[in-house]
Amino acid sequence: MLRPWPLEIQLDKKSDKAIYLQIADAVIDAVKKGKLVGGNALPGSRQLAALLKVNRNTVVEALDVLTAEGWLVTIDRKGTFVTHSLPKLMHPTENKKDSKITIEEPKSYLVFDDGLPDSRLAPMNDLARAYRELFSRKSRWQIMGYSSELGNLEFRKSIAQMLNFKRGMSISQDQICITRGSQMAMYLASHCILKSGDYILIENPGYKPAWDAFENAGAKLLPVAVDTDGLDIDQVEKYLQKYQNIKAIYVTPHHQFPTTVTLSLKKRLKLIELSNQYNFTIIEDDYDNEFHFGQRPILPVSSYAGLQNYIYIGTFSKIVAPALRIGYLVSSLENIQKIAGHRKIIDVQGDNIMEEAILNLINEGKIKRHLKKANLIYKNKRDYFESTLNQYLQNKVTFIKPEGGLAFWIVPKAGINVLEIFEKLKAQGIQIMNPERFSFSETIKGFRLGYASLSEKQIEEGIKALTKLL
Repeated sequence: MLRPWPLEIQLDKKSDKAIYLQIADAVIDAVKKGKLVGGNALPGSRQLAALLKVNRNTVVEALDVLTAEGWLVTIDRKGTFVTHSLPKLMHPTENKKDSKITIEEPKSYLVFDDGLPDSRLAPMNDLARAYRELFSRKSRWQIMGYSSELGNLEFRKSIAQMLNFKRGMSISQDQICITRGSQMAMYLASHCILKSGDYILIENPGYKPAWDAFENAGAKLLPVAVDTDGLDIDQVEKYLQKYQNIKAIYVTPHHQFPTTVTLSLKKRLKLIELSNQYNFTIIEDDYDNEFHFGQRPILPVSSYAGLQNYIYIGTFSKIVAPALRIGYLVSSLENIQKIAGHRKIIDVQGDNIMEEAILNLINEGKIKRHLKKANLIYKNKRDYFESTLNQYLQNKVTFIKPEGGLAFWIVPKAGINVLEIFEKLKAQGIQIMNPERFSFSETIKGFRLGYASLSEKQIEEGIKALTKLL
């Protein structure tokens, strides 16, 4: 394997040490410092001689010394390489007595994630074909240049149409900004409406990566409890009466993260009323709207005509695959212009090619068919997960069967330390989400167990392991 960067060797031609020894010692020093590791290729003798501006015979002599001492190995017709047989060497400045021995934790063989889709179902063949078609166009050069910081215009039109028809909204493409996933959308929303000293209300338990974005913008967090029908609106109102500069509230009303409960209609209407009265923005994260198994998904809070201040965040990453970072943000024209300004600072534009490719899949009906197939598979897994919980944990936990999303929220009946359960499962090679990831300050009482990527056998094995610890 060729080295991507040239090997830097400084020679002192006034030194008493022979040039070939200086070269050899420089290579040894690079190995000791980890700049060269086993298997790294060295430049050929001619190339290295030209680089160092010395006679090739001098380089050959240095390489011979290194080979004889065991630092290098020569393979016929391939080149000269750092040997793989060298022991790991400590940096000279490290103190061996102070160095800590770290043992890498074994990888979990069974993972309950936080509700991610099964990447194996992703329409990768269709996406690859869409990419090939884009690059075979005569006008393919057009997608290689700069475009709007808000994203591909036709893609935004398509999303606006989807939101208007499927989610009851009434927006135009000019109210949409395409982002690299929902986390970027969260960051942009934070810096659009929050500044140092502002307050933002958050769900507790809730989604910590969003909290990080808000705190990065300088805001202070005010936690609001979540019960069986969503956010505690009475607590929201008390905060509003107490604090003057509450600028926003962050909610996941469709399938609350992590508890999966849905914000009731009564609470939605009250939240809108309070937002208009106190002039704060509702930041709505509709992270898995597409995965719903009832009659139809609940319409977003942002779809209500009376709401004055909102930012709505959605994603295509969960529809296609988490590794494909495509999210979007919807708000007023005024907010979108502010967001566009912030977007240009951190990322001039989005992924034109990815946006075009996904647009093609939407127009061809591929995304719709993929979601129909995936939802059927996930519904069957959800039902199996429920039956397995009832079989093994009926008397030990409480849970509400979710109407959508790709995870269950499990609450042990007894006074169980959920962090201890997390550690014990981890020691067995079974990974669940660390309960501390959802908590603002108080002790978390439940587990969020994603099931979409697991087989029925894995689901049963994981739940049986949990049964033994409860």
